[in-house]
Amino acid sequence: MHRVAILVYDGVTLLDVAGPAEVFKEANRFGAEYLISLVSPDGAGVVPNLGFRMAVDGPPGPPADTLLVPGSDLFPRTPVPAALAGAARGQEAKRVASICTGAFILAAAGLLDGKRATTHWRVAHELAARCPSCRVEPDAIYVRDGATYTSAGVTAGIDLALALVEEDHGPDMAREVARMLVVYMQRAGGQSQFSAPLQGPAPRSPALRKITDLVTADPRGDHSLDALARHLNVSTRQLTRIFHDELSTTPARYVETIRFDLARALLDQGHTATQAAAQAGFPSYESMRRVFARTLSISPAAYQRRFRTTKKAHLEKPPPSPVP
Repeated sequence: MHRVAILVYDGVTLLDVAGPAEVFKEANRFGAEYLISLVSPDGAGVVPNLGFRMAVDGPPGPPADTLLVPGSDLFPRTPVPAALAGAARGQEAKRVASICTGAFILAAAGLLDGKRATTHWRVAHELAARCPSCRVEPDAIYVRDGATYTSAGVTAGIDLALALVEEDHGPDMAREVARMLVVYMQRAGGQSQFSAPLQGPAPRSPALRKITDLVTADPRGDHSLDALARHLNVSTRQLTRIFHDELSTTPARYVETIRFDLARALLDQGHTATQAAAQAGFPSYESMRRVFARTLSISPAAYQRRFRTTKKAHLEKPPPSPVP
């Protein structure tokens, strides 16, 4: 039995609690034995960010295998209460993990001193200011430093929980859990891993949906402005206006976005940059490289080296410079 204690408190972000908990619950369906409990600083029920009251199992108790500390919109706008920091410090655990701004609670408890960590990118600079000895990585989805884990914004808690399941039970179980939850096993680096059709903005009109469906179904096809206009039997000027009015973009930029997203997914899957360019519909590797440089400020090859693996070497790579 692996005991997971989740530290909750008034104002806690409920998704930070429920997302990781759902991962561990699903893992139990595949043979894991996670025992999930909710603890609060004084053992009393709490009112999370959604406003309803939530019961807990009690105060921090016997040593846990994993302590999860979810975040809150309260931090970093206000100091972490001493009782909350003390509860995080007092709940002994073999490994400690925070979700989003839960990192501020770990920092207040002294659990991030001298460690690498991350939090939501918007408040990473504040975490660095509050914990000067902590090396903050604002671009990471999650960071592991020894037995301490921190993760980025709310849904990154799911990525972190999947990584913990993989650590405990291997990639096969983590993959099954990800499939059951219809999420990716590991988003790529600091960027989202996604399918091309989901990334494109949703058009309102049936006519434009025909065009977007055509592009996403066959990114390698002839999707020049003239070809798309002929498909709808409208002028190129009219098609451009429709794209602008409904999607706030141009036909060419929409096609480029779909191809870019697909190329990223292919790189994440291990395809070479040349293969990704061809399969995503770019005229050449060079044209794909220009889009990557403009959008991410890195080349496709650099993107793949940095982001493609499921188990990223957070401990193996040299720590980056701290946030100023």
